[in-house]
Amino acid sequence: MQEIIDSKRTDGHDFVRRKYLKALSEKTGRNVIAYYSGWLQKPNIKGVDIDDGDKSAFMNAIYNLDRSKGLDLILHTPGGQVAATESIVDYLRKMFKGDIVAYIPQIAMSAGTMIACACKEIVMGNHSNLGPIDPQFNGIPAFGVVEEFERAMREVKEDNSRALVWKSIIGRYHPTFIGECLNSIKWSKTIVTKWLEDGMFADNKSKAATIVEQLGNRDETLTHARHLGVDECEKIGLKIKRLENDQDLQGALLSVHHAFILTFSGTQSIKITENQDGKAYVLQAQQLVTRSI
Repeated sequence: MQEIIDSKRTDGHDFVRRKYLKALSEKTGRNVIAYYSGWLQKPNIKGVDIDDGDKSAFMNAIYNLDRSKGLDLILHTPGGQVAATESIVDYLRKMFKGDIVAYIPQIAMSAGTMIACACKEIVMGNHSNLGPIDPQFNGIPAFGVVEEFERAMREVKEDNSRALVWKSIIGRYHPTFIGECLNSIKWSKTIVTKWLEDGMFADNKSKAATIVEQLGNRDETLTHARHLGVDECEKIGLKIKRLENDQDLQGALLSVHHAFILTFSGTQSIKITENQDGKAYVLQAQQLVTRSI
């Protein structure tokens, strides 16, 4: 924060963010795009999740980049729509021919984890977390709905008097909702398996299905909000690079991260997609701002 104040600039937040994004890109020698959501600083506000609007944000960030340098993709997101995630991943992989490394400075949950799995490697520190890949519908975990329905079936079968109780609970769902949940779970697992087979485990495709089963296994993860740390992600079998093994890289990444968090805390911004050259797509409460230096 002091650096923002000391800059004495009206665009101090932008100036400091871009300074550290550029420094990270210069260190790695690669393109850098940061995809950040401010859901932690602005809880319960609409627009912080991954959606189709983010495709335009990435198109803006990629335009004029030397794509032969690959992409370091910094992810900080609660997740979002499966359809939008699939579209974004397909676009990024085509643009950079699969040469994408995911950086997780703090949290990339749900669909954010799916995007990370589409990269050739994931860089994580002791402070980093991924999450289960079970999809949600309007904040309701699909696995939870299916589990609840299956429990209802078991209990009613064992004791018909429970039917009245479960009728009021299951009756909240649209008649096709259970089927939609099952299809969404299958869809998520299918596309992540393919991404792992084509990318991270192109040399050992058999590992992909095992990893997806663990990331999408409700018996193991227990809840959609489960935070999976670096040790657990390595245990699952993902290709992880430990951030603590390169202190200079860790410092560069965390400087970027703190700059973004300060932006969300000190401005109306709720989601930012920005590259190392200062091209930014900034979603603010009630408005959208496209910025570049």
